[in-house]
Amino acid sequence: MQSHRPVRYPRIKLLCLFVIFAAPIVTAWGMLTWQVGIPQAHTAHGQVILDVPPLRQWPLAVSAPSSERWTLVFDCSSQCEEKQDALWRLHRALGREAPRLQRLRIGGETTALPGEVVTKWQHSPSWGGENRMWLFDPMGRPALSFSDETATADILDDIRHLFKVNPI
Repeated sequence: MQSHRPVRYPRIKLLCLFVIFAAPIVTAWGMLTWQVGIPQAHTAHGQVILDVPPLRQWPLAVSAPSSERWTLVFDCSSQCEEKQDALWRLHRALGREAPRLQRLRIGGETTALPGEVVTKWQHSPSWGGENRMWLFDPMGRPALSFSDETATADILDDIRHLFKVNPI
């Protein structure tokens, strides 16, 4: 005859299961209520821009190349060679993601580096800026704007993040 062995401590086991499944909810509620452990920093180093028209509407001497790639536009007003080289290195640092980006330089006297298209302004727009950079999505819409002081590594971080969240 088989004896029926009772389950030991059934209430404690049920309580442990309840705690295991309820703990994340209680923790999240506590974090939200007391604002503890919630990151306050933002991801982008560039500024989201709303006052810049799409790239195809820019007053450029040579129209911007149209493709299904992200476009990094650089208004080369001063210190062109140094910035131009830094952006070329940024492009190479993307590695296997590099074909997803194209570079467009506006102005400057130096020759184009590999992968770079050079053009000039027909007339200087009001929203332009000296040594300003803009990042456009594959549809030609402005995504981010970077000032001259923005480090190249920070621009690279923003581009990598955008490529990660936009895999196509």
